[in-house]
Amino acid sequence: MDKREAQEFEQSVLDIARVARVVAGGRRFSFRAAVVLGDKKGRVGVGVGKGSDVSSAISKAARQSKKNMIKAPMTDKGTLPYEVIGKQTSSVVLLGPGVRGRGIIAGGAVRTVCNLAGYKDITAKILTRSTNKSNNALATINALKKVEVKKSDNKPQIANNSIKKVKKSTAKNLKSKT
Repeated sequence: MDKREAQEFEQSVLDIARVARVVAGGRRFSFRAAVVLGDKKGRVGVGVGKGSDVSSAISKAARQSKKNMIKAPMTDKGTLPYEVIGKQTSSVVLLGPGVRGRGIIAGGAVRTVCNLAGYKDITAKILTRSTNKSNNALATINALKKVEVKKSDNKPQIANNSIKKVKKSTAKNLKSKT
């Protein structure tokens, strides 16, 4: 990332891990980093990078998150229009509209993604027991991708969905998981 991009986006490191591959002479160690990049104006991305040292892994992850950047749908009040579920491998995340003035009610990686996307009021719940930060962040991104936006005025609204339909499908999905 050059200096102009550094001013444009805020970066947050989710996770750094030392990983190893086994070769004939022993173990070769490298580092894996998960990074969230966002401008707090509706654009956010998550990336994972690997390198021989921590700084190269972080820079590769930042480049990857720039490639994976999405436009986060947001209402005028800085929240989501309706509840939505996102999945990534074993991680399942429920995102919903927040009450005005309450702030971001979420934990861990979901909170980081929502904060860097620019949401002011949002509620979130990680529905599985997964503690994998990168999968939880990617599940949040997948949930944000599911929010449909009407093309007429570029403001997120419920397109062909009523809130009752979304809540019923959410309840069905939760019952089928247990």
